[in-house]
This record gives sequence, C-alpha cells and structure tokens, in this order.
Amino acid sequence: MTLSRITGLLYYTTGKFLLNLSAARQFHPAYLRLYSVQSQKARKSPVKENDSLLENLVNLGVDIKMVRRRQPGVLRKLITNEHGLARFLQGKGAAKETVASIISRYPRAITRSHDHLEERWRLWRNIFKADSEIVKIVERSPESFFRSSDNDNLEKNIAFLSSLGLTAKDLHRLLTTAPRTFANSVELNQQMVELLQDICFSLGGKQPDHFVKQIISRNVYILIRSTKRVRTNIEFLQKAFNLTDEELLNLLQGHGAEILDLSNEYVKRNFKSAEQKLQSLGCTQKDVKNFILFYPPSLYASPETLKNKIDCLLGANVDIRQILDKPRVLDFSIDTVRSRIKELEKAGYDFKKNGIAILDSSRKRFEAKLERLSVVPEE
Repeated sequence: MTLSRITGLLYYTTGKFLLNLSAARQFHPAYLRLYSVQSQKARKSPVKENDSLLENLVNLGVDIKMVRRRQPGVLRKLITNEHGLARFLQGKGAAKETVASIISRYPRAITRSHDHLEERWRLWRNIFKADSEIVKIVERSPESFFRSSDNDNLEKNIAFLSSLGLTAKDLHRLLTTAPRTFANSVELNQQMVELLQDICFSLGGKQPDHFVKQIISRNVYILIRSTKRVRTNIEFLQKAFNLTDEELLNLLQGHGAEILDLSNEYVKRNFKSAEQKLQSLGCTQKDVKNFILFYPPSLYASPETLKNKIDCLLGANVDIRQILDKPRVLDFSIDTVRSRIKELEKAGYDFKKNGIAILDSSRKRFEAKLERLSVVPEE
C-alpha cells in the first residue's frame, strides 16, 4: 500500500487526525466490523433466563409461555422459592395442578419467602375459617395474595377497616370479591373513607362511620375506585334527579351505593338510554326518576340488555306500569325471563289479571307456584 493511499484516508483538522469513513468503506470492510463490534459492546447485554429455574418450573407443570407473556423478568432471577412455594401451598391443601396454575398466572409468587408466606397466611386466617377457603381465592385470583409483599400494610388495613365497624363477615366479602382493597396503602383507603364521611356530613348525616359501613357493605368495590369517580357519580345523581340532601343520603345508604364505582360516562350513557326507552313507552319524567331511584341496577345493566328485557315482558302482554311497580323482575337474565314466560303461558297464566310478582321469585318458589297452576281441578 502506498503512503499517498493511506494518507488519503485521513484528514487533519484542529490538530487531530480524523478517519475518512467514506474512503475507509471503499478501502476495507474490516473498518465497518470494528465499529459494529464496538457499538454492540456499548449496549447492555440482556440477562439470560435462569436455566435451572426453567427446569424446576417445567417439572412443577408451569406454563412457561404464559410466564414469559406475563412476568418474563422472573425467569432471569437467580434466587427464587418455587419449591418452597409448592410445598407451602400443597401443605394448605392445594393440588399440584392448582400450584402450577397459580405460578403460571402470577409468576412473581415464587419470589416470596417462606416467612412471608406464613405471616400472610396467618393474617388471612384471621378472616377466613379454613385454609381451603383461602386456597380457593388464591386459585381464582393469585394476584390478591401475592401482589403485595407488605404484610404490615395488610395488617394495618384489617385493623383500619375493622375500626369502621366492618365485621369479620364484611372483611370476608372484601377479601373474596375485591381483594385489591387490602393491597391498597392504608392512606389510600383512608382517603376514600374521609371523602364518604365528608359527604355524609355535607348531606346532614349524623353517623359518618355508619354511613361508610353501609356503602362498603353494599358496594365492595368502592375502595378500589378513585375518589374523583365516586364524587362525580354522587354529584350526577343529585343533579340528574334534583334530589334533596336527605333523599340523596338515603339513596346512597341504599341501592344507590351499588353504582358509585362505575365509570361516570357509563352511568350517564345508561341513564340517558333508560330515560329514552321509558319515555318512548309513555312514561313521564317523574316515572323515570322513581324507576331509577327504586331500581339503580338499571344504571349498571347495559342499555341493550335493559331494552331487551323490557321488550320481552311487553311482548308477553305485561304492562309497562307493572314493570315500574315490580322492577326487580329485571334482575333475571333474559333467557330466564323468556323461559318463565313460556311456562306460564302453557299454564294459561294471565299477567294483566294476576300480576308479574310470580316472575320475581327464586327458582324453587317459581316451580312450586307453576306446579300449583298446572293442577287441573277435579270435577
């Protein structure tokens, strides 16, 4: 190689030699490889999955694809407790398949130590009567038991909620239905409780703790919703129905509590849909108000479902006034309503003459009444 060819690859500027990269590419591909290797080394190499851990999980029957999809970082950990977790859960009565399912759906469970598991189980056993009850909940919702690693926070939440007058039965329902309540920080739960207490006082209530207890008992999801959502829904109820403070207070302590956790837009949309449907059937604004206040579930059923149930009843010669008087018939699924109507029509039942209360009964009571209707009187 001549000196002139080599120097042609260099430029001199401000006292430093710089490589002429365009010429270098033409001169030799080794330059490109050099820069590529240096660039790759500069990047942080990803941590490999722990082969030993993978083997252990496979032997436990865990769905590795699901683990990679849900919490892939767990597979790169060097210290885990998968065998200890399996022994612990099986010692509480969980089947091997249940353990595998729990780890597959919430892989982070294998990072909990034996001491942590024992302490958390002890706290849950203060609420549940048997280990089998806890196993069922953990199987259904692994996150509820394993998501938080803060046992002190769980213990404080139990103490705080108990101080509001919630019984062991109430706490049981919360852990069973809305376990995330106990993963909240105590401070977050206190914020919601303080909001509800303030609302009680602002509406003229004298027993704020009782008010809070009533709402939580009727709506176990309330503590895992934002204070903004709950406040906005309460303001909407008062404005939409022009309620007095006393009327709103009574509504919130009753069925009105059931809709407070819904999204604000969902409540507004369902209200508008129910209003339009009832008005199209000749109902007044007062009828609409009384229907929704007496039957708040109309605001959390989808608009299509509510319309279909009403149309189904109207198609069986049920009057809209009968539905307004007995809205609980709408609690049942559309299939159940259709099936019952069909059975009653076979028995010659007249809804206009005998009313629709028969539709609003348990399966056992309905079948007993239907049997009596089917008996042909002897001559």
